[in-house]
Amino acid sequence: MSKIYASAAFADSKPHYNLLDGLRGVAALLVVWYHIFEGYAFAGGTLIESINHGYLAVDFFFILSGFVIGYAYDDRWGKSLTLKDFFKRRLIRLHPMVVMGAVLGAITFLIQGSVQWDGTHIATSMVMVALLLTMFFIPAIPGANYEVRGNGEMFPLNGPSWSLFFEYIGNILYALFIRKLSTKALMVLTVLLGIALTWFATFDISGYGSIGVGWTLDSVNFLGGALRMLFPFTMGMLLSRHFKPIKVRGAFWICSAVLLVLFTVPYIEGTSPISWNGLYEAFCIIVIFPILVWVGASGNTTDKRSTQICKFLGDISFPLYIVHYPFMYLFYAWLIKNQLFTFAETWQVALGVYFWNILLAYIVLKVYDEPVRKWLAARFLSKKSKQ
Repeated sequence: MSKIYASAAFADSKPHYNLLDGLRGVAALLVVWYHIFEGYAFAGGTLIESINHGYLAVDFFFILSGFVIGYAYDDRWGKSLTLKDFFKRRLIRLHPMVVMGAVLGAITFLIQGSVQWDGTHIATSMVMVALLLTMFFIPAIPGANYEVRGNGEMFPLNGPSWSLFFEYIGNILYALFIRKLSTKALMVLTVLLGIALTWFATFDISGYGSIGVGWTLDSVNFLGGALRMLFPFTMGMLLSRHFKPIKVRGAFWICSAVLLVLFTVPYIEGTSPISWNGLYEAFCIIVIFPILVWVGASGNTTDKRSTQICKFLGDISFPLYIVHYPFMYLFYAWLIKNQLFTFAETWQVALGVYFWNILLAYIVLKVYDEPVRKWLAARFLSKKSKQ
């Protein structure tokens, strides 16, 4: 088991599982690559042709979150941690980047000309309303004036923020309810949620042919998004309570390779009698991801370079996930305007977008996220909660 460094913002916090941090970074890199190819499909009206299951990175994030939160906080309640302090710590950890993502989304939408994909012009006042609502994490109702992009997204200035919305719900449920469950009761809850997630995916309740739901505020998406968060989140907590490391060499590289393979499996056709694609995705979430977390938490970095790689990937993972999509909107608009639908035609621009987002994530991390979180922690966290 490798636990080597504490959070830059919370010097008092428990050391991290550095391989899990690295794997979170790998998943973030893969989801950005997926969104690049999503752009070609969106612009050309075709199926995504690479990293087909890249959206499963979100489910992997949720299981990592459950594991890390269970490890970091389960034994601190009633000692050095109160409900108020927990919520403050989680807000300090997450919300500065939520605000940054909203601001970047507003800027890129204005650069795009404040127009929806069908060319409808949006008043600047509505963009400001959308910005304010996103900063306070209030989801947009599909079709409302402040749902500025017209795609039905919960957070039209920065679409991927939907998963953070469910992350907040998961944190609230953990603090108020889930943490109080016995390990046996938590296991029962996790099994029931796994059954519900399997039902949702294999019987294609969404009608999408995949589990890529949760991004819009309708009943089916909200149910699907909730299940996508709740099962892996509780599974991660269950793993943290039972975890005992095993001996494994090359855990980081093995797990990274498995994630890449899982995400690049082609879309599986067939929806009768069940959705085979949905079954595959449920299998990844329910079976493979828990194994990857267990293996990753058991592994050790064996040299300074691999330790630095895992730390760098872990550090940029959250900023990268939050900052990249506003620039994807610009990339998609450019593809549509120029009628370019393949990577072969645009690989230089695509790689530029990809590496620009990595660079921007690092800059935002060092110039904004870490300093702001450090200041907020010093300002609002009590000394008792830092013990």
